[in-house]
Amino acid sequence: MTSNGDGTAEPDQPLRLTDLAASSTVSAPATTAPAVAPEEQLKSARREFAVLLGEFRRTAVLVPFDAYGSLWTADQGGVRWICAFSDEEALARFAGAQGDAEREWTYQTILGARLLDVMVPMVPGPAGVALDAGSDEGMLFPPVEGIVPDAAAVDLGGME
Repeated sequence: MTSNGDGTAEPDQPLRLTDLAASSTVSAPATTAPAVAPEEQLKSARREFAVLLGEFRRTAVLVPFDAYGSLWTADQGGVRWICAFSDEEALARFAGAQGDAEREWTYQTILGARLLDVMVPMVPGPAGVALDAGSDEGMLFPPVEGIVPDAAAVDLGGME
């Protein structure tokens, strides 16, 4: 290495990772977090989602009805999504975004587990639940193994 005269060093030739690993004078900065393997990141994300899914299954949510008295649903990506909301404020924001805040919205309070285990399989074709649709805190519970009953899971051939 050559010095620039200002205390910084400039390599004479490109450094190789093996050179850095073999050098006893090179150390990682104290603020650098250890690298996490992609497999570990995936495991962590799955654990986090499992926690959220468990919370959803144990929570009563608001499911609005459309003008025909059916559960409010939206079709996206070949899946019919049952729209559910965590509270009246989230439902009101959704109604406003739909340009339909003036009408009286009727809804049913339903346990998340009942939505996933009973209502989703009753919907013709692939179906899942969209919680707080249209918000930054929204979450999708798609029709896949481990979320909905196997007979309704598209990844198991339940709804083809």
